[in-house]
Amino acid sequence: MTISFELQPGQPLLAKRVSLRARVTEALRESLVAGEMQPGRIYSAPNLAEMLGVSATPVREAMIDLAREGLVEPIRNKGYFVVKLRDEDLDDLTALRALIEVPTIATVATLITSDQIVALRPLARQLNSTAISGDLIDFIRTDTTFHLQLLAIAGNRQIVEEVRRLRNLSRLYGLGSLAESGELIATAQEHTELLDLLEEHDVQGSQDLMNRHLGHIRGVWAGVHEE
Repeated sequence: MTISFELQPGQPLLAKRVSLRARVTEALRESLVAGEMQPGRIYSAPNLAEMLGVSATPVREAMIDLAREGLVEPIRNKGYFVVKLRDEDLDDLTALRALIEVPTIATVATLITSDQIVALRPLARQLNSTAISGDLIDFIRTDTTFHLQLLAIAGNRQIVEEVRRLRNLSRLYGLGSLAESGELIATAQEHTELLDLLEEHDVQGSQDLMNRHLGHIRGVWAGVHEE
């Protein structure tokens, strides 16, 4: 888990600190979602800082943010305990996302333009590439960008922010084994298939695929075999 930080010349010190904290928080959150930071384990700020190539201070600040979100718990004089989500919590998150995203993708299917399809195609190709390379952090980052940009076409900013929040709470513990077996490529390809359906303005087909795609959260992406 590595991060490179590039700050603009002349950027105020406070802005640099805020930016660094935000980027460290996002990197750690992505690692938690991908399952690279394992539930039930304790991670110290110095060790995480060394992995990220930063000082321990922004890591501690980031962990305060993640603790507020319920993703980790501080353990005095030891570090931060990664909270494991219950199956019931993951079920609830998945159901809520389906309630929001499936009908929203129907709206997107009626509104999306050829230019918007073209703009999203590179992200779909990047998801295929990261699935092949096994870069889970880049996969999740690109997947998030793809889906949020897609949902934004419906024109409801609150939906986009709520889905972002729900995605941040998810855990995809099965991604590592899927990448190793090569099976992650199949689910990555669904993004291209979705764009093909949207290009045809196929409302029902887009909804069906989105429903199946979200099902992976409690299926293969969670390490559970799907029929």
